[in-house]
Amino acid sequence: QVSLVESGGGLVQVGDSLTLACIASGQPVSTSLMAWFRQAPGKEREFVSALERSGTTAHYKAFVKGRFTISRDNTKNALYLQMNSLEPEDTAVYYCALEETAPGPVEIASSYTYWGQGTQVTVSS
Repeated sequence: QVSLVESGGGLVQVGDSLTLACIASGQPVSTSLMAWFRQAPGKEREFVSALERSGTTAHYKAFVKGRFTISRDNTKNALYLQMNSLEPEDTAVYYCALEETAPGPVEIASSYTYWGQGTQVTVSS
């Protein structure tokens, strides 16, 4: 069974940085399409970033504006999201997602089979 566990969220102030981690078990991150999504209170889940399972191609939503960096550590079987210059609009629960067998468009939630439980990021203004 594949499981994903996110960590690294917390309460920070505008301009601060956080690094989110997603530890995967049951499936190597090195051969998986992986992504970060987020969901703010009262809003729908939205795409943040993805890392393709072939090569090192990364995808980012426009609102990232160069502030976030997605990466993987194959030794630790982990996915990371380094977030800098955080804004109040970044406040949300951040979810890790994984797809191995039949990946579709990276920005679509239905492309991913496995999801973590999320980690809360709160940015105070």
